[in-house]
Parts: sequence; C-alpha cells; structure tokens
Amino acid sequence: MKIHEYQAKQILSRFGVKIPAGVYAETPAQVRSAAEKIGPRVILKAQIHAGGRGKGGGIKLAQNPNDAEKLAGKMIGMKLITPQTGKEGKRVKKLYVEEALDIDRELYIGIVIDRATESPVVMASSEGGVEIEKVAAETPELIFKEYINTAAGFQAFQARKLAFKLGLKGDTFKLGVKFLMALYKAFEASDASLAEINPMLITKQGDVLALDAKMNFDDNALKRHPDIAEMRDLDEEDSLEVEAGKFDLNYIKLDGNVGCMVNGAGLAMATMDIIMLKGGMPANFLDVGGGVSEESVKNAFRILVSDPDVKAALVNIFGGIVRCDLVAKGIVKAAKEIGINIPVVIRLEGTNVELGKQILQDSGLEFYPASGMAEAAEKVVPLTKL
Repeated sequence: MKIHEYQAKQILSRFGVKIPAGVYAETPAQVRSAAEKIGPRVILKAQIHAGGRGKGGGIKLAQNPNDAEKLAGKMIGMKLITPQTGKEGKRVKKLYVEEALDIDRELYIGIVIDRATESPVVMASSEGGVEIEKVAAETPELIFKEYINTAAGFQAFQARKLAFKLGLKGDTFKLGVKFLMALYKAFEASDASLAEINPMLITKQGDVLALDAKMNFDDNALKRHPDIAEMRDLDEEDSLEVEAGKFDLNYIKLDGNVGCMVNGAGLAMATMDIIMLKGGMPANFLDVGGGVSEESVKNAFRILVSDPDVKAALVNIFGGIVRCDLVAKGIVKAAKEIGINIPVVIRLEGTNVELGKQILQDSGLEFYPASGMAEAAEKVVPLTKL
C-alpha cells in the first residue's frame, strides 16, 4: 500500500525523523491559511502517488500567502503528468504546504527489502533530489549500501559509515546518524516495504531534515497497523485493482491490450512472457489463486473484460486444486450476465478438463479453444487487431 508524502511524514516524525513544518490543504483558502502560519515563503506540493512531481509542475514556491493562494487555485484540479503517472496523469486534489528552507545539500536515503540477501538494505547517495534509478544506471559508485542483520537490527556503526561516506561533518554528522537510526526504526516498526527520503536536506545552518518522504507498506501486515491502513487513498489507485481487491484477487493493471486470467503467479508470469514472445503485450496480471469459487471466477472475468484497453482475452488455467469445470462455469456465467464484445481464447488443462471444455461448448457462446500455452498466445495476439 502506498501513502501520500504528508502521511509518510506524520509517521516518520513519530519516530524522531525531523521534518519541515507543513500543513495539509484541500482548498486555496486553506493553503493561504497554512502559509500565514508557517510562511511567508512556502512550498506547495501536489499530493499524488507518483514521483517526478517537480518536473510536471506539481511543486511550486510561493513568496507570500497571497501568492500561495493564487498558485493553489491553479494546482488544485490540475492534471499532473510525470514519468511515473503515464500519459493519463493524475488529478491533483490536495496539497501539502511546507516551509521553505535554505538548502545547502540534497542527499538520498532509502530503505528497501533486498530479495537477493533476504534482508533490509539502507542506501545512501550524495546525489539527492534526482531519480535514484538514473544515479544507479549512470554512476552506481555513488550509491552506498549497508545490509541489515534483522536479528541485530541497524547498528550505529553502520549509520556512521553511511554518514561519513556522504561527507557529513561535525554536528551535522551526528544529526545525520540520528536521522538514519530514526528512519530505520520507523521502517521496521511500521512493516514498511519502502522508506525513501529524496532529498534528505542539509540546511545552511547544518540541520538535517526529510524534505520529501515516500513509504510503501506490506499489505499482509496492515492488520497490525489500523492507523496506517486508514491512510489508504482509493482515489489514487486503479479502480479495477480496487475492485479486484474486494474479492481477494491478485490484479495489477499493465499497459498492453491482451487481458490475462490465470491461476498461480508463476503461470501468470509465464503467460505474460509467452504473449510478449508472440508479439503481444499483456494488459494485466490477474492470478485467481488456488481456492477460488465459481463466483470469484465470474468476478475476475468481469473485471478482466471491463478494462477498455483489453482488445482480446486469454484464460490460461492449469487445474490442480482449481477445477476446470468450476472455472468454465464462472466464465460462462459472467459472459451471459455482462455480455462480451471481445474475443476470448481459453486454454484449460488438468482436473475435470473435459467437463470444463464441454461446459464452454454447450454454453452457446463463442470462445476460441487452445490446447497449449503457445497455441493460446498465437491465437490471442492477432485477435487484438480485429
């Protein structure tokens, strides 16, 4: 789960991560009021679930409360397009009004789970304020890493190593170590999967603050954190993904036009790979899982075909725990209830496969059967062009 910057800063401040003074606002009048309290010079930040806001016009400097109110009138309601939003962009509905500080240096700090070592890793770079992906690609030697033993936790000597490599000195060095330790404490205690500060600001006075903040969380741990779960903003999420979540379906929207419904994450990944191998592009990742019912299959198929970008669909089921006849019944039920105006290729294999194929054949609906993954992909890709 993702949250907004202002929410991430609320969490971080609880653990001692220093942040600039800021106020959340939804109207130009609220922005003016906030600027009067913390200004006069303030930064207006669009609150969307995407990075690169500054390049898209989503971060503005206001010189006084009157200027802040005028800028807010232009920003609230604007369609903000960044490299992470895609061409469709995101509508700005809220702003974070933050005090403007004197910047000396901008650094990068990030904590993620490294799957190769099965441990958290704290990353730091002197190149803050820019896309860390660009730094990693062009100057990887400028990214410093400390891998964490989860039994021992993030040690002070590791924080000192990173602060030293970032070139911090004197009192700023001490503040930087304190900042790093507090950030890791917040990451661990909140079951975060990502805690990123870009940039970590060093002021001209030598203070250390989180000028920006991004946090993602392990969905499976949210039951332990009801306060964080309440921060979820459904308006920032894809509507089909939200709908799929209601039925415990694993659905992720992608950029292609071939809809995929598969059972099992591994088979889903292989299905997407073979679609691309045959010249197509998957429109989604949809894993219906193992213990599905006819009703959940019906809802999965309904969500799949309701995506306007889907021009053809591929159902690829290998029946083990999942029965092919149950899947067939769910597809037929959904097709008859909502109607289908796109071609659907279906490959069934495994438990009750012959019964499943018979159900599809007797339905009176037009499906394109396939006997293997390669054949299914070869059939579905040309159908997207009809």
